Amino acid sequence: MNLIPKLIEKGKINPKKAKELEEEILASGKTEEHLLVEKKILTMEELYSQKGEMMGVPFLPEAETLEIPNKVLALIPEDSSRFYSLMPLALKDGVLEVGMVDPENVKAKEVLLFLARQHNLSYKIFLITPSAFDILGKQYRNLREEVDQALEALESEEGKDGIEIKEERRPGMDRLAEEAPIIKMVGVILRHAVEGRASDIHIEPVTKNLRVRFRMDGTLYSSLFLPLAVHPSMVARIKILSNLRIDETRVPQDGRFSVRVADKEIDFRVSTFPTKMGEKVVLRVLDPTEGLKGFKELGLHERNMKLINESLQKPFGLILSCGPTGSGKSTTLYTLLRELNKEDTNVVTLEDPVEYFMEGINQSQIKPEIGYDFPQGLRSIVRQDPDVIMVGEIRDEESASLVIHSALTGHVVLSTLHTNNAIGAVPRLVDMQVKPFLIPSTLNIVVAQRLARRLCPFCKKKVKASKPIEEMIMKDIEEMPEDLKKELSLSPGSVYLYEAQGCKKCSDKGTKGRIGIYEVLKMTDSLKEIVMSDQSDVVLEKEAKNQGMVTMRQDAILKALQGDIAFEEVLLVTEE
Repeated sequence: MNLIPKLIEKGKINPKKAKELEEEILASGKTEEHLLVEKKILTMEELYSQKGEMMGVPFLPEAETLEIPNKVLALIPEDSSRFYSLMPLALKDGVLEVGMVDPENVKAKEVLLFLARQHNLSYKIFLITPSAFDILGKQYRNLREEVDQALEALESEEGKDGIEIKEERRPGMDRLAEEAPIIKMVGVILRHAVEGRASDIHIEPVTKNLRVRFRMDGTLYSSLFLPLAVHPSMVARIKILSNLRIDETRVPQDGRFSVRVADKEIDFRVSTFPTKMGEKVVLRVLDPTEGLKGFKELGLHERNMKLINESLQKPFGLILSCGPTGSGKSTTLYTLLRELNKEDTNVVTLEDPVEYFMEGINQSQIKPEIGYDFPQGLRSIVRQDPDVIMVGEIRDEESASLVIHSALTGHVVLSTLHTNNAIGAVPRLVDMQVKPFLIPSTLNIVVAQRLARRLCPFCKKKVKASKPIEEMIMKDIEEMPEDLKKELSLSPGSVYLYEAQGCKKCSDKGTKGRIGIYEVLKMTDSLKEIVMSDQSDVVLEKEAKNQGMVTMRQDAILKALQGDIAFEEVLLVTEE
């Protein structure tokens, strides 16, 4: 299908641009549709709307919000739906409404005709996007229903072979953990966590049952309550996957395993912890497609992106990512590493643990139990002829000294530090016995951050800010750099914010994913003098303001005004 002439006719592109696109299609081998979206000439919805017009098939822009009744889903089997990209949407007066990604697929049409005749129905085709098809496809599977089926199968098998599940471990439990129903139950939980974009899975025995919770967008939600009796076998199954000791339940254990979920290789980091009720298991979901992001996806403002890019161009020096646990520091470091990962660059990392595997980077997992810790690893790394070194965390005086030394001797070094803000990195290094005169010559930049829940773009609602909130915002804007104030050009009575509503696309939460709140402090000549003489927070804060640093609070307010986050998140994640 040639869309380009249609776009010229509608004035979407000019003939010159059309010729460039056609040449690029021939040279790159990419499809016309791929390039139109990649070059941001059309959004995916606009592209499919144009396709629908040309094919004479109505396009459903909000298809993913539809709730499909089970009896309608049953009309097209899940396997057929996936293979032919057919999605039953509704049944109205004997007419089956079907969503198709490619209505010109002859085989898919033949299958649809066969299924419609089988049920004595006629059908009507609608065009839907691939992302809408994927979202709707999840309605075939319901977490509760799937787990209930596995439980029923487990009870049935118990009756057959005489095995009785007890709370305490006993001979035969290893075999039970390998039986199909338990395997299915664990697999269903893992898959739903990945599809729901959960960052963690908590499997914990409580007084009367086994609770399964998913952490989504930073908040824990109870997803399942299972019989307490299945707890030992579920833990055993996860331990088998992670190569942990099944017979050891008295001490914590850590492990890791990988599985393929929806055509993606997903890593799970496992931690077991003994409690009064039995072992609790927490699985961190490490999805490379979610964890490895670009600067814009992280939420970096153009001003901060420019400062970071300038720092990455330097041949040596220290880049610090700061913030509390769970603030996204590691994700930021991986993004920086991806920028530095080139054919002519030797990148070596020391991590505890390795969260995401990156092609072309030498990643090493420290093991303190055998004496391989950060200091020992750093001493070995410098003999590996590195250009870029990433150290997961500066934990003590020894690792701080070695990191500073590595940055001094011609390496780009990236690491994390636990501080509340960017200016806190300098006194923290001094506390770790780093000589003040070494800091200016090694430290290039400090990136401090928090994570805030991102508003769902499909249902957020624009509202006028109340008088007290407006006054708070105007006060913070007054402290911003002059160019930003001019860019915003807000006046009293013209401040609008956005509120969470909730829809099918965000599971009625009102938020979808998370976004970083940042502040970036650059080492300048003025800052060098201050570090050499006085590392007090007041003096450092004054210098940060002089160099035009946008604080985390100001960055959060900018994101609230742009509609990325709700104003409540500004108050939750930043401090006065």
